[in-house]
Amino acid sequence: MDVFYNPKGIGDVLLVPVKEGDRLTTHSKIYGDVVKITNSQDGSLLGYNIFNASEHLSLKGEGKLRLTKEILGQLRTLFKLEQLDDSLDFDLTPKFVVGYVAEKGPHENADKLSVCHVDIGNDTLQIVCGAPNVEQGQKVVIAKVGAVMPSGMKIKDASLRGVPSSGMICSARELELENAPKEKGILVLEKDYEVGQPFEF
Repeated sequence: MDVFYNPKGIGDVLLVPVKEGDRLTTHSKIYGDVVKITNSQDGSLLGYNIFNASEHLSLKGEGKLRLTKEILGQLRTLFKLEQLDDSLDFDLTPKFVVGYVAEKGPHENADKLSVCHVDIGNDTLQIVCGAPNVEQGQKVVIAKVGAVMPSGMKIKDASLRGVPSSGMICSARELELENAPKEKGILVLEKDYEVGQPFEF
């Protein structure tokens, strides 16, 4: 899960987005240095703004930051101090991992799509992929559901031409890696990568 800290742009505020929402239908409630943002129509949690963030949290770096166990623990301490009884039960597992294409089959409704079963260590995902170079036996980069791509796109469960797909097999261009090829195609990793390990970029 990613959080955002831009002290030069918006000040000493940590943004903790939980769910996308329309700014016109948001409701905010202040608990000291914590602002809780919800959907005014259904009450669902959209996120938190943490003011005076550097006084409460050990933030290393700026921009998009990974929410760590350390920061989450500090947030829980702050919430208790501000008498905000929210569980903060966030998924901290890595969203970009190394996967192994265990199976590749044709898509029943689209000639240019493949249906892949990808082992990510603790689970096997069905992912519909349109890359021309995807093949069984490859190690690849998987963006799991909940991942946010460098472009800002959030990965969600989807149905592509009637076939369920959970996650995305990534190309170097989609990951915005240096020297990414212009040709279409997924990033194929070297064999020494371990299935399930986080992919850092």
